[in-house]
Amino acid sequence: MREIVLDTETTGFDPQTGDRIVEIGAVELVRHVATGKTFHEYINPERGMPDEAFQVHGLGDDFLRDKPKFAAIGQAFLDFVGDSKMIIHNASFDMKFLNFELAKMGLRQLPWEQAIDTLAIARKKFPGSPSSLDALCRRFGIDNSSRTLHGALLDSEILAEVYLELIGGKQPDFGLSTRAAPKEGETSAEWTPRPRATPLPSRLTEKEKAAHAEFVGKLGGDAVWLKS
Repeated sequence: MREIVLDTETTGFDPQTGDRIVEIGAVELVRHVATGKTFHEYINPERGMPDEAFQVHGLGDDFLRDKPKFAAIGQAFLDFVGDSKMIIHNASFDMKFLNFELAKMGLRQLPWEQAIDTLAIARKKFPGSPSSLDALCRRFGIDNSSRTLHGALLDSEILAEVYLELIGGKQPDFGLSTRAAPKEGETSAEWTPRPRATPLPSRLTEKEKAAHAEFVGKLGGDAVWLKS
């Protein structure tokens, strides 16, 4: 299973009023493990950077002036994502910007159902608690000390750790074995234990058995030990 953890930085809040993407960062996960494969681009927004946005991510006009425009990287971004699920914190924000830019290029837009919103997951799992990325890092003990400013790739890497905690930790499906099950007609060379021909004798003493029976008797007829 392949997933893409994704974040963007922008000039503001609404592409319909002239705001644009200035950075995309994405991290590839396969079976919930980071592969080391990433997508990262700074983007020339073809407009000035408002001070409010600059204070968030520190990407100014001088730095972005010689960076590629979205039209130069849009297809490469789509190719990287493919049809994989996208893990995004506050997905509606990033999706509206990405689809605005893709539509301007005449490229296919990303369907909303392709995104998994970690903000929605956090709010459902911890109702009433702060659900920002920083707050979730504090909750899960994830080191985000290098996050002095927002940055799309760094935030994606941090979000990947947060996402795994939100869905149950490093092994959310408790898949302790990474070996694939043998196909029909194949045999597996993997060692598996066989049942003992003669079961091991109980290690409980008669005194311990009597004490346990006395304890259970005091619990009444609903004791779980009395149910088969």
